[in-house]
Amino acid sequence: MIGALADYEKLRHLFVATESDIDAALFGPTPHAEVLLAWQGDEAAAFALYLHNFSTFLGRPGLWLEDLFVRPEFRRRGCAQALLRSLAEIARQRGCGRFEWTVLDWNASAIDFYRTLGATILPDWRIVRVVGPSLAALANDPAAGAGGIAPPSAPADR
Repeated sequence: MIGALADYEKLRHLFVATESDIDAALFGPTPHAEVLLAWQGDEAAAFALYLHNFSTFLGRPGLWLEDLFVRPEFRRRGCAQALLRSLAEIARQRGCGRFEWTVLDWNASAIDFYRTLGATILPDWRIVRVVGPSLAALANDPAAGAGGIAPPSAPADR
């Protein structure tokens, strides 16, 4: 389903994850995300991959929906709504102050659907991303500097 999502978003060229990468990320010693599956009979029809973030303004964790995908043959059968409702309940049970995700600006049907569920599409926020060689350069370039911030592995002097 992840490959189908990459195709749908016209991002297949960025899809490099292997089954073992996903297995380690979800079920390894330090899971980095969680996933819900929607089933239609004995077939996996949709998935929602999510993780926690944190709001400094609220002082509470948030739930971040990284990916939501419904296989085409199962669309308009309630899978996406069921997954979103389940995630909202997980967020509520875990004391999250927010439940957030992104939507591609060209995906008008998804935007309309999310609005019917009470979601607000924020017009003034943009995703910022550093990946690949740019990530390596930012992490290793002393000129990028941490402004006197101790690295995560070293205790900060006060």
